[in-house]
Amino acid sequence: MNRTIAISAAAAAAALLLGTYFITSGTKSDDKFAQCRSAAVAGELGGPFELVNAQGQTVTDKDVITEPTLIYFGYTYCPDVCPLDVDRNASAIEILEERGTMVTPVFISIDPARDTPEVVGEFAEVMHPRMIGLTGSAEQVKVASMAYRTYYKAHEAVDDEYLVDHSTFSYLVMPEEGFVEYFRRETTPEQMADQIGCFVDQL
Repeated sequence: MNRTIAISAAAAAAALLLGTYFITSGTKSDDKFAQCRSAAVAGELGGPFELVNAQGQTVTDKDVITEPTLIYFGYTYCPDVCPLDVDRNASAIEILEERGTMVTPVFISIDPARDTPEVVGEFAEVMHPRMIGLTGSAEQVKVASMAYRTYYKAHEAVDDEYLVDHSTFSYLVMPEEGFVEYFRRETTPEQMADQIGCFVDQL
């Protein structure tokens, strides 16, 4: 099985796993974001985390999520999936900026062994000048991942090189509201910007 197929298979498995938590129809009548949602979420999603930023400082979710925030879990050594997803997110952020809406893009590494604060910071800066890159200890990353129900699993290393299977959802989080929506890989920058704009307009 080649690398692309392996990654696709892992993403499909992760989607199936996460899909057990998502309900694709029906929202609460008192949900002010109902008209913006593409899916409702069963149970809690999102929550507190403590990670390390590009400057080596320990930060919490309260420090990071100070305005509408788009979060993606990935890793900088990812050969194709992560760069494409994060670039899509950055494009959506730029569209929103042009419309006068500011949203913070965040990249959380699920490969803390290789993604040092400096490495993750450089990756984030290349992807978008306002993107916040976060890493941390294995335990800190695990806590953040569990809060958002993401999946990741490192392959066995060969000559110190390895891939990490992981889920590929992006999460929209609001400072006072918490998690409000997730986006799949096939969502375009324009679609993402339109939907995020809808959520922001309801605040």
